[in-house]
Amino acid sequence: MSAGRDPGLQPERTRLAWRRTLLTLTVVTALAVRLASNGGPFGALVVGAAVLVWGGLLVLCWPRATGVGVARTGGRTLPLVALGTVGLALLGVLLAVRSAYC
Repeated sequence: MSAGRDPGLQPERTRLAWRRTLLTLTVVTALAVRLASNGGPFGALVVGAAVLVWGGLLVLCWPRATGVGVARTGGRTLPLVALGTVGLALLGVLLAVRSAYC
């Protein structure tokens, strides 16, 4: 008698974790946009980059967060999300350094 795999609540926990990730990325992007909104051309560049990174991460995370569809990244979702998160962190550091010297 072979028992099938019982995932229990793992799929739900995984979806909730991806939703928390998306919420965190959205809040960080909103804060970056708020900080950079009055920074002139540099601020516009930072806002554009932050929104572009957020949009890309949204496209990557949405299938996993909703449980609908298939993630089409072939197992590269997590490294790409980590890379996007580092990119948003670097934009935040740029904003902090710029505001410290202006």
